[in-house]
Amino acid sequence: MNYRREVDGLRAFAVIPVVFFHAGFELFKGGFVGVDVFFVISGYLITSIILKELEKEEFLISNFYERRIRRIIPSLFFVMFASIPIAYLLLLPSDMKDFSQSLIAVSTFVSNILFWRESGYFDTAAELKPLLHTWSLAVEEQYYILFPLFLLIFWRIGKSFIILILGIVFILSLSASYWAANTLPTVGFYLLPTRGWEILIGAFAAFYLSTANRMEFSNIFNEFFGWLGLFLILFSIFFFSSSTPFPSYYALVPTLGTLMIILCATKNTTIGKFLSNKLFVSFGLISYSLYLWHQPIFAFVRIYTFDLISLNVSLSLIVLSTIMAYFSYRYIETPFRKKNTISRKNIFLFLFLGSFFFISIGVIGYLKDGFSGTYSEINKAINDWEYPGNLKKTNISGFYKFNNNKPLDILFFGDSHVQQLQPLSEKINSKGLNSGFLSGGGCPPIPNLLDDLHPHCVKLFDKFYKILELEKNIKTIIVAGCFNCYFIDQSKADLQLGEKKYNYYYLIDNKKLFFRTGKGQKEALLSLHDFIEKLSKRFKIIFIGDNPSSQNFDPKTIIAYELRGDSIFFKKRYPNFSNEKFDLPREQLVLDQKLRLSTENNSNYISLLKTVCPKDICNSRNNKDIPIYKDGDHMRPTYVINVVGPNLMKLLN
Repeated sequence: MNYRREVDGLRAFAVIPVVFFHAGFELFKGGFVGVDVFFVISGYLITSIILKELEKEEFLISNFYERRIRRIIPSLFFVMFASIPIAYLLLLPSDMKDFSQSLIAVSTFVSNILFWRESGYFDTAAELKPLLHTWSLAVEEQYYILFPLFLLIFWRIGKSFIILILGIVFILSLSASYWAANTLPTVGFYLLPTRGWEILIGAFAAFYLSTANRMEFSNIFNEFFGWLGLFLILFSIFFFSSSTPFPSYYALVPTLGTLMIILCATKNTTIGKFLSNKLFVSFGLISYSLYLWHQPIFAFVRIYTFDLISLNVSLSLIVLSTIMAYFSYRYIETPFRKKNTISRKNIFLFLFLGSFFFISIGVIGYLKDGFSGTYSEINKAINDWEYPGNLKKTNISGFYKFNNNKPLDILFFGDSHVQQLQPLSEKINSKGLNSGFLSGGGCPPIPNLLDDLHPHCVKLFDKFYKILELEKNIKTIIVAGCFNCYFIDQSKADLQLGEKKYNYYYLIDNKKLFFRTGKGQKEALLSLHDFIEKLSKRFKIIFIGDNPSSQNFDPKTIIAYELRGDSIFFKKRYPNFSNEKFDLPREQLVLDQKLRLSTENNSNYISLLKTVCPKDICNSRNNKDIPIYKDGDHMRPTYVINVVGPNLMKLLN
């Protein structure tokens, strides 16, 4: 295929928004769509090359994968290699263990699956993962394992048949993307089945442009739709955000915009000339390396500064990423693409040895528990979580039972703060009672208290009432939730870094009363009261107030203090941190009293504040100096069993 400068220029409109998005610039709040632009460009360019070789009967799988290795691997391995010593110096043991896993996953092109299982793309924790961005490379490489083989097998049947099959796959993939965006957002974001349709858009462009008797568009048509395509890309960059259900149908905006540019922005059009200018093309040429470098650079600086970076620092890091990208393009990418410089045998040997090296480092880091050393006991507390543990799945999503063959006696209902009580299910069973849990992470057990980034919460109460209809033997309902999260953290106008992504509101008469604006709290408490009161007429209700929350409980913060407590960044990020005993926050005491009053006539109330922090004084560790929490607001299983459990079990007698 002929070289198209305008396509290289288009790459600049893919990579620059991604970089500015990860740099934290609010203007580029939809900058993540740059990846979608990359997907379409990749589908177009690679399919064009394959079609040209198939038509000449010159296509060989070995040649195809050699080109992919030369294009992808050298710079990727260089960035990974450079990241290892920095990760070892800066990362906490738990994060180093995660990083070690990512080395293995990236080397085997399954990092999208790893990051899907670990966290969401828009989570603050995700921003601190140096190799997070490699998920998109994994999606592409998984696609290109299947796609060339498909074309090779069915080429002799004809293009029409191939396009028909690809069209069916496109519809299925787009439909799956829409479904996942509203039910399993991280699945939709990270995995090939919900992303493949974007690459196929580029493939369809290649099929069309490779057709000899295709319809030629007029210059006016090309101008209009070329500029329209650029407008659609820019619109999605500046008007989409982390709250946009994505990819879903929304991703059609930037991807169809990219398609319009590929089809219409020829070198004879003003849009083609605009994209072909030297600045855009220069950024386009280094776009791959820039994409590779920006994430680890930003992640490591965020880790070093405890996620406190200024605008000037962000701009400096963008400049540094660009410099490193130019270096990689000039001295890594370009030489490795030349067959007369590095032979096929050596490029495959490079892939094998490099993969073996990174997988070996990853395995050692994982088995060594992130090189936790003297902090191993504290490190074990991080993410010490059992849910759903010994509970069994049911045919209702999010609903688990201890014994599926027995009627339910006790139903636990709430968010992750009810999930942390799961270790008690064994003791409950020993009393001859069968327990079940219906929960949703980030889903308040309060009718009409919602957040747009938790679409799965909308159906939680429908499931709750469905369970009450099906399970006729329920005698007791236990309600618990992260009420500190909703009524305190979400009610602060000046949220801390990492909390901005969630914005809870109380929905009444189709109006959203956002907690962050100081509205909706009274209505939500009244809704909670009415909910508990109605249930209490049919069931025994045990309402559990929230357990104390504080960064002082978080094992990660405790280790960070041990390692870098004297850092100005640590002191600024955690100004109230205490490695000894600390006072229970007054605002949590006030909320606990409000919860007690709103449910006092309708339920048995358990105040976890008094259990965890006797006399309003908290200690983040037990008498063996081991953390009692897995993070800042979730208790560890053993602590739940030994300390929290006895008070609850008394009420079940």
